[in-house]
Amino acid sequence: MVVRMGKVESFDYDAGLGELRGEDGRLYPFHCTEIADGSRRIDVGAQVDFVVAPGHLGVWEARAVARRRP
Repeated sequence: MVVRMGKVESFDYDAGLGELRGEDGRLYPFHCTEIADGSRRIDVGAQVDFVVAPGHLGVWEARAVARRRP
């Protein structure tokens, strides 16, 4: 498992869906259940660590999304 770094680009609090941009420039969707601390919420602009895994319909998704510690 390779841990990557990125930043939350968007997050819809009502739907629980978001996207983050990895250091490779790609956008990865994620669901609030993939936020590692269990909070189900994350701020846009938050720096995060995550892993990439195959998702629905052949799209790569972010999993185990964790806020980076300063």
